[in-house]
Amino acid sequence: MEIDQIINSIFPLPELSKLNLIQHISEVSHSKGFCLMEANKVIPYIYFLKKGIVRAYASTENNDITFWFGTEGEPVVSMKSYVDEKPGYESIELLEDCNFYVLETSKLKNLFNEDIYIANWGRKFAERELVKTEELIISRQYKTALERYKDLLKEKPYLLQRVQLGHIASYLGITQVSLSRIRAEIK
Repeated sequence: MEIDQIINSIFPLPELSKLNLIQHISEVSHSKGFCLMEANKVIPYIYFLKKGIVRAYASTENNDITFWFGTEGEPVVSMKSYVDEKPGYESIELLEDCNFYVLETSKLKNLFNEDIYIANWGRKFAERELVKTEELIISRQYKTALERYKDLLKEKPYLLQRVQLGHIASYLGITQVSLSRIRAEIK
């Protein structure tokens, strides 16, 4: 996905503002398995996934808990670092070879002060991330594992071909054995 498409999917910008924003964005590639972000570190960048898939997870003593998958066109950001310039909670692992667009958070914040359209774009970006987080929390609190799996099949069926079942089970908040039972029940 091209950067102008990603920018417009967040919030359309006038052409001059978009060009001003794009001039501060560069491209970077990393291989499968690379840790793009580490928990407990300030991440001074916002990434936009051009190609590939990533997972966000938090580590406990016994395992990693996957709570988000990012695919083409999506922002990859530590909101705690973005908003407060404090260490984030999550680690981001590449599940495929990935290409990213990358923007330094400090440069974006400078652009907010210079261009009201970019400032509004940044507000819409943060609002969208908030809504995604809210939806995730509500799903985890009020839906059964079966309902969450059916939602995944409906909204992001391609994840089942691109992501290990262990990560899918973790994302759904269940064991792989429970995931196998759910999958058998649906077939």
